[in-house]
Amino acid sequence: MFEALKPQPADKILALMQMYRDDPRAEKIDLGVGVYKDASGNTPIMRAVKTAEQQLWAAETTKSYTALVGDAGFHAAMAGLILGPDYDTARFSAAATPGGTGAVRQALDLVRMATPGATVWLPDPTWPNHNSIVAYLGMKTASYRYFDAESRAVDFGGLVEDLGKVAAGDLVLLHGCCHNPTGANLNLSQWAEVAEILAKRGAVPLIDIAYQGFGDGLEDDAAGTRLIVERLPEVLIAASCSKNFGLYRERVGILMAMSTPAARQVTQGSLAYLNRQNYSFPPDHGARLVTMILGDDTLRAEWKKELEEMRLAMLGLREQLASELRRLTGSDRFGFIAQHRGMFSRLGATPEQVERLRTEHGIYMVGDSRLNIAGLNAKTVPVLAAAIAEAGI
Repeated sequence: MFEALKPQPADKILALMQMYRDDPRAEKIDLGVGVYKDASGNTPIMRAVKTAEQQLWAAETTKSYTALVGDAGFHAAMAGLILGPDYDTARFSAAATPGGTGAVRQALDLVRMATPGATVWLPDPTWPNHNSIVAYLGMKTASYRYFDAESRAVDFGGLVEDLGKVAAGDLVLLHGCCHNPTGANLNLSQWAEVAEILAKRGAVPLIDIAYQGFGDGLEDDAAGTRLIVERLPEVLIAASCSKNFGLYRERVGILMAMSTPAARQVTQGSLAYLNRQNYSFPPDHGARLVTMILGDDTLRAEWKKELEEMRLAMLGLREQLASELRRLTGSDRFGFIAQHRGMFSRLGATPEQVERLRTEHGIYMVGDSRLNIAGLNAKTVPVLAAAIAEAGI
């Protein structure tokens, strides 16, 4: 049996991580892996998370299963965070998942169950695992233009033209905020136009929101998602707590479905069914911590304070890098770095230039020149800027 298996392509980001580990240079810089790092290069446990863990350790009396779709308190806490306090519970279904990736996978499985012939429209570019999961599931796929490589901004004209071709029942994946890999985001008026197009075409949006709070703040980062939910009858939302709660290894995610009230019960049952087929009961520890933090005024305030510190630190690094590149190159062609939001920006370098940064300077980034801003600090920004200028990017 196993002799029939074929080698699978290596994940480029995971391969890059291994290359970085194997590099003996002391001054190497990791801008590839998508995790938040502080000025010391550590990925800290957030203060509110540590306090909640101590409280949970003292109070928890059982490790028995929760519900098949996870704890209802977690669903409500995450819905309030993403959809706002006045979301329509009559339309709402949810299932806890192992991370945001699990939520994306469950969403695609749900669409495949409901509409087997649906085409999944993915932005070009997008997080590579989106493409990989859709291909693995054997679903039809198409791409729509999203990023203008020349201006390093959203190619909104191309986006509008391409989404005008989607068919009724198709799925359109949207990044809720802090677009990965480009850092270029839709503004609210553009979100409204996207909602109008999807409503006219009869398509269903799947919003992947993995970085809420890392861009312009918790409320602003959720504004596009909330607008879509208000204006469309059916919406899928895949959310992650890896970044904004720092719970990477706890794998805390949720899939939310907004349907018509008449379809809510069967939708909720379908989410439970999919959980049962894939992993039965979802992990609870991280989800419990999130629920505790969002439900306690003191913990929530502490969490929001630290999240804002992280957001502002990344903005500061963006501004510092753009300013240093302006000084070194005598032009403002890298000004987009300060305008982008979230952890990532796409630099616009060729694969050969990215390779040169790695071999000559020990600077690691993904081959498409996506760099993780959070991998920098005040001392390494000038090093990166000098290497970019020297490489002629």
